[in-house]
Amino acid sequence: MRYGYWLPVFGGWLRNVADEGMRADWDYVRDLAVRSEELGYDLTLIAELFLNDIKGIDAPSLDAWSTAAALAAVTRRLELMVAVRPTFHHPATLAKQAATIDRIANGRLSLNVVSSWWADEARRYGVRFDRHDDRYARTREWLAVLDGAWREGRTTFKGEYYGVEELIVEPKPVARPRPVLYAGGESEAAKELIAAECDAYVMHGDPPARIAEKVADLRRRRERAAERLGRALPPMRFGVAGYAVVRDSEAEARAEVARITNVAPGSPGYANYADWLANTQLEQRVSLEDYSVSNRGLRAGLVGTPESVAEQVEAFADAGVDLLLLQCSPQREEMERFAAQVMPRVGRGAPRAVAA
Repeated sequence: MRYGYWLPVFGGWLRNVADEGMRADWDYVRDLAVRSEELGYDLTLIAELFLNDIKGIDAPSLDAWSTAAALAAVTRRLELMVAVRPTFHHPATLAKQAATIDRIANGRLSLNVVSSWWADEARRYGVRFDRHDDRYARTREWLAVLDGAWREGRTTFKGEYYGVEELIVEPKPVARPRPVLYAGGESEAAKELIAAECDAYVMHGDPPARIAEKVADLRRRRERAAERLGRALPPMRFGVAGYAVVRDSEAEARAEVARITNVAPGSPGYANYADWLANTQLEQRVSLEDYSVSNRGLRAGLVGTPESVAEQVEAFADAGVDLLLLQCSPQREEMERFAAQVMPRVGRGAPRAVAA
């Protein structure tokens, strides 16, 4: 199992807790990234939203791509998975930016491709917001331009959303043939796109049995995509996000969960709840209690004693997951605890096979 974590660019993950003791500023995320390498973490996911989805739109948040460039210069081993939304970035210029950052990071950059969901954010930034399936059609073209820019000396593309003529991106990324492309999504449009065009599927929190079903489904879709394309595709890799609460006793862990899911009426972090539901296609209903923790992370079941949480991590490995993406609060202190008490109890080899 590889261990990653969400970089707290929004100042936390809890919509009910105003101050989580982790500032949305450069000093905090720099120190966290450097310390995470020392603790043995493999990757950080840098989310991209131009408004603060957790603490309310007036609260500060860090830009993903400038933060990634800065972290590339002060880390040595950590993979930098940077979220990118085609709605907000032209693929030609993003290909150039990403290639440069990958050079700074010596091949440690990867992308988490997100097809957007927040209509109000797009309105405030003057960006066109397409309907759900149109956003995925745009993303498919966006990926075609990106891939051509990184693989070819000169690339030309003409589509409905994008067009480039003899585009040159030099130098190329260090990672060859391209940086790893992660993506997530639960709609048919999302899963078909990911199976054909991406390298890894990242899932929101769910129990291991449900994750095993999703892994099996994406593997089947990957096989069908290879048949349609008439060429072999490398095996899909799988990650899952989860919010971790590790305590000495189950009672202490449950008390912490009760504290952070006590929905506070009028909390600014809930203002975009309806917008999020309206512009995503989810496989399961998400309650306000689920939404109180970012990315419905508590559903992953990483709550309990070090022994029980380690067992849950092993269950995810059995389900086919090879990357665990943690959220916790306060981030540094809880990551220290997880590294000291949970990670040593879990094997770090390849996941065991799971029957489809």
